[in-house]
Amino acid sequence: METQRILVTGGAGFIGTNLVNELRSRGHEVLSVDLLHHEDEADLYSDEYSDYVRGDVRNYRQIERIFEDNDKFDYVYHLAAEYGRWNGEAYYENLWETNVIGLKNMIRLQEKLGFRMISFSSCEVYGDYKGIITEDLMETHPINETYQMNDYAISKWAGELMVMNSASMFDTETVRVRPLNCYGPHEAYSPYKGFIPIFIYKALHDLPYSVHMGHKRIIDYVGDTVNTFANIVDNFIPGEVYNVGSKPEWEKDIKEYSDIVLDACGKDDSLVTYTPPEPFTTKVKTVDCSKAIRDLKHDPKVTPEEGIKKTVEWMKDYYRIE
Repeated sequence: METQRILVTGGAGFIGTNLVNELRSRGHEVLSVDLLHHEDEADLYSDEYSDYVRGDVRNYRQIERIFEDNDKFDYVYHLAAEYGRWNGEAYYENLWETNVIGLKNMIRLQEKLGFRMISFSSCEVYGDYKGIITEDLMETHPINETYQMNDYAISKWAGELMVMNSASMFDTETVRVRPLNCYGPHEAYSPYKGFIPIFIYKALHDLPYSVHMGHKRIIDYVGDTVNTFANIVDNFIPGEVYNVGSKPEWEKDIKEYSDIVLDACGKDDSLVTYTPPEPFTTKVKTVDCSKAIRDLKHDPKVTPEEGIKKTVEWMKDYYRIE
């Protein structure tokens, strides 16, 4: 495997931390970029932050300086983003500046410098589509048929359009990925995070939480996810787009996931209030990941039961819970 020089934006975030560690474990030279002020803060997130620099993707000058101060990068994994439906509604200025202007800044640098990019979108772009979701859905169905229901989804699709436009106009080479319900270690609690870290945090702290009935999801353990993302370097096909999620047979009701979390935390469901389906939220999202299996050797191995147990142990350690 040839060593590559790689830049990872959002490298101190949840997926970014795990991805940086995976890429470094394969012998690549990786520079992590995020909003933390210094390496000591980054060390809170990872034991292996030997190369880290502060930078805000919303500011072109800050990112340009990183490229000026370092040797040429072969690849950029652009993960930096504001995440989540309700976060995007509450903090839409941050969402649009980071997800759209931040990506545009990176595209402009790509047009100038010629590096290959892996751009992170989301399976949220498919909205509330009812059937099996393949990557060509965005080309074969008008958006009004897929029902994008929030600014986060729309910002991610706008980002994909910018990537494709740059490839057409300037011959830039980018692979787009659409992750689905990734979870696992290094994801601290926030009310805007996915349901798995929220359920675990609440259960560990004996706090009440709600489970919306009538929703089904497939969750993907971050160790499996970043293994696939890291494989892109060795299997780079410009212009491709990939769904990355877990095995269809692992799809479960949200209540089933809550039960697994409670069991892993040693709690009962007296903490839980069961409520009707959440409005403006997809009931069932069934995603086809066969392209990632074919091209990127995507091979999820960690079951929800195993992954949730690992995540509970990490969160206990992170929040110093005995």
